[in-house]
Amino acid sequence: MLESQDLKAIRALIAKAKRWDAFFGILGILSLMVGVLTFSALFVDMAIQGIPRLNIDFFTNFPSRRAGEAGILSAWVGTVLVMMVTALAAVPLGVAAGVYLEEYAPKNWMTDIIEINITNLAGVPSIVYGLLALGLFVYQFGFGQSILSAGLTLALLILPVVIVATRESIRAIPQMIREGSYACGATTWQTVRDHILPYSSAGILTGVIIGMARAIGETAPIITIGALTFIAFLPTAPFAGDPPAGLFDWIFSPFTVMPIQMFNWTSRPEAAFQINAAAAGFVLVLMTLAMNGAAIWLRYRLRKNIKW
Repeated sequence: MLESQDLKAIRALIAKAKRWDAFFGILGILSLMVGVLTFSALFVDMAIQGIPRLNIDFFTNFPSRRAGEAGILSAWVGTVLVMMVTALAAVPLGVAAGVYLEEYAPKNWMTDIIEINITNLAGVPSIVYGLLALGLFVYQFGFGQSILSAGLTLALLILPVVIVATRESIRAIPQMIREGSYACGATTWQTVRDHILPYSSAGILTGVIIGMARAIGETAPIITIGALTFIAFLPTAPFAGDPPAGLFDWIFSPFTVMPIQMFNWTSRPEAAFQINAAAAGFVLVLMTLAMNGAAIWLRYRLRKNIKW
């Protein structure tokens, strides 16, 4: 009799737990759908307004005071160049820092302080990075209001994200991989080069793309360092002009980016400029989705080629 009562009590507890599981599952789906449906509604509305404006002239024309003649040439070129500098600065430094903290750094109070500060930096408002870059890159180092200053500013912004992603990817590698490598006589660097980095590359790449997707939409730090809101020329191409420009002269050129161009158009009262802003926003979202799509594809290929 007691065993029967205990069995019923256990079944009741299991049924109650399953009901709570179902409740939280439904709650999670609803929470997810709120974000997804909100983004979908905004994206569809932006697409309906902006797609009719998308044509070759929109991508090849400079901004103009006439909405029908305005384009995003300087904005998308500036965005691509700034993202290039950001990636070249943030990715090697972030991956190297993550590898050092996981594989080389001693476990002491100094390392703990560094780890805490890296985690805190990931939550610092972007405007703070803009103020830091204004004093450091623009005035102290003399880079001016240039593509280089913007790229380095955004590199600082996403650096904590890259470091954290690198560390988490390295931690996911089984310890037996390291032990097997050391047992064969490999050094720490040989283990990192031949095993740790190849096996963790998929996760590192995901973190890099997440950071880049955040950087491509940032406006506050770029405005702080002096990005132009209206620019009708492109950075100097290498070896162009008379006398010929240098290979890296373009990094010191004035610039603008897509979010600032959109801000400029949305601040105008004419409805035609609002349509231009919607079209530019649609292009910016597609650029971000393309970056994430490329990350998913590369991650799949990397994981497929890895043999444990």
